[in-house]
Amino acid sequence: MPRTPRLRPSRTRTRLATGVVSLVAAVGMVSGCSVFDGLTSSDDSTPTPSATPTEGATPIDSQFTDDGTFQSHINRNNLDFVYTLYPTKSTPRTNEWYPKGRKYFSFTFQAYDLDQDIRDPFSTKRKVYLQRIQVSSEVLTYDGSNVAQQPYQLDAIAKNVTFDPEPVSTKYGMLITSPKGAFELRNQAIKPTPKNTKGIVLTFTATVYAQTRPGSSAYEKKVISQKVPIAIFSSNKPTQAQSIPVDAN
Repeated sequence: MPRTPRLRPSRTRTRLATGVVSLVAAVGMVSGCSVFDGLTSSDDSTPTPSATPTEGATPIDSQFTDDGTFQSHINRNNLDFVYTLYPTKSTPRTNEWYPKGRKYFSFTFQAYDLDQDIRDPFSTKRKVYLQRIQVSSEVLTYDGSNVAQQPYQLDAIAKNVTFDPEPVSTKYGMLITSPKGAFELRNQAIKPTPKNTKGIVLTFTATVYAQTRPGSSAYEKKVISQKVPIAIFSSNKPTQAQSIPVDAN
């Protein structure tokens, strides 16, 4: 699937924060096959016991729940690794994610070579390949009890599960360097959890191989991890999933 170039931060540190925001905005505006396709609009602390919150109160701190999306930028040797997570149209209202019922999300993973400008020739950028993607989950409860359950888990060779049926691949995995490649997985289901659930923490782990310099045959293995807390609200009702085709998310 072709990827449309995004605006990316320049070489200077002072412009980095502004640039990475532009990257996200640019994808949604100009890409015909956006990694944000399906983003809805309209349509190592030990849990401690706490009282059940009043209706509407957010039980744990969660950017994903509050903003309806999560994005992190992890810099390794001036390569920017970007995880993006968002709810799908199946269950778009994150303040209505309850213990009962399945909750659906999509996520993407991509790398940017910050040593080069976005419009520099692709041959001048360091290539990054994603070999394996893993996701584990932990259930947080109000009484701090341990739950021997993983409501969502994944352990897969990236090129075999990504949304693009024909990703650019080598022995190192699938290409995820912007703007030529990105990993995308849609409409993933989080299973129901116990009634006293107050949150779920997803841990994403990507095994990648990155060129040491543009055009080099030498690659360095890196493991890129990110935790994403998700608030789960108290309710006797199940999370309501809308009947929307998977491809629409």
